[in-house]
Amino acid sequence: MNSIRVRLGVLGLALLTGFTAPTTASAAQAAPSPTIEEQRLGRAAPQEILRRSGFDTAAPRLARALEGARSYREARRAVTREGARLWQRAVERAQGRGPAGGDLSRDDDRPLYWARLGMTRDVRTWEPAFGLTDGQRAALLDELERTSRGQDAIRYPHGKGMKRILLTGFDPFTLDRDIRISNPSGATALALDGTVIETADGPARIETAVFPVRWQDFTDGSVERTLRPQLPKVDLFTTVSQGRVGRFDIERTNGAWRGGFGDNETIGRTGTVPVSDPASQPQWTTTTLPYAAITAAQTGRFPVYDNTSVTEIPAGGTESVVRPDGPTPGSTARAGGGGDYLSNEIAYRATLLRDRLGLHTTLPGGHVHTPVLQFAAGNTSEVTDPEFVRNRLDIIAQVRAILKVAAETA
Repeated sequence: MNSIRVRLGVLGLALLTGFTAPTTASAAQAAPSPTIEEQRLGRAAPQEILRRSGFDTAAPRLARALEGARSYREARRAVTREGARLWQRAVERAQGRGPAGGDLSRDDDRPLYWARLGMTRDVRTWEPAFGLTDGQRAALLDELERTSRGQDAIRYPHGKGMKRILLTGFDPFTLDRDIRISNPSGATALALDGTVIETADGPARIETAVFPVRWQDFTDGSVERTLRPQLPKVDLFTTVSQGRVGRFDIERTNGAWRGGFGDNETIGRTGTVPVSDPASQPQWTTTTLPYAAITAAQTGRFPVYDNTSVTEIPAGGTESVVRPDGPTPGSTARAGGGGDYLSNEIAYRATLLRDRLGLHTTLPGGHVHTPVLQFAAGNTSEVTDPEFVRNRLDIIAQVRAILKVAAETA
């Protein structure tokens, strides 16, 4: 997700919810209003996507559970249960298990996204008789986000003999440009979660999670919270997002800069990526994925590039300069190979965490940008079409092939 390219009109690399909650558990003040992201639910396309997948039942199910809750503890249990249920249901649907729930293609990531927003809206606007503190409501929302994104459901088999791969994806974004948008990285996460690929070195188990397109969640440490327990255990990781039209990119370098493009809450953030211990924060981090082997392999119909370009302010300079061969010594980051939006940031955070854990030389990891997921030419209103589905399936299959090459080479 590259804001520079978004501003140029290329549809591709493209939470701060302030609210006032009761100050005591017994207060009966009005609940917060839905967020901008949640307000989009009322539009025709999200409702059609939910109806044609059967995921229109998820939010009402949680609402009924909350209505029956007689305490915060009961509400927390309901949120945890229904959040995990939503993630598992989305994974099973994507992988062909259980009822399809409608005629929408099973590989579609959008039912999960819109159903989750219906659930967070219900939690955000819920006014129980026993009252909620602002901290309790925030905790419920956080629990719902983590469980419905698979962030707390990463499980690998015990014992040796199977490699462990971790992959992350993203929600749809730029929804005010086109409310129908799907994100192939999120679809890939659903399709591959818990699956096993056979490599020349034996089987490899893939576990996945999905992240929001919201600056505030990243500021709050959601990436590190999810990945820190996992990176010491895995053999390979890759963050994945939607990138450029018609191509995959293995991003060589990630930059410590936020470029300000609006997120799914229409909020922009500009400045150095906020991390713990900023005094030791580098301007750049690098991939340790086997990019040469990946780009040389035949993994699918889309070309795969080793992208080495960055944008920097050279040491002693004041103006940004594009460097096609990577950053120069002492420079200040203004965009990594993956731009200056949240895809660059998740790549930066994940690889910085890898390095701070002392795993730079032993753990292959980095960022993969997928092609833009495009509708068929002339489709400006339908939520799906055969070419759209074919493009998404081909991207998913090619990510899987890239993982196989990486696992065999690393």
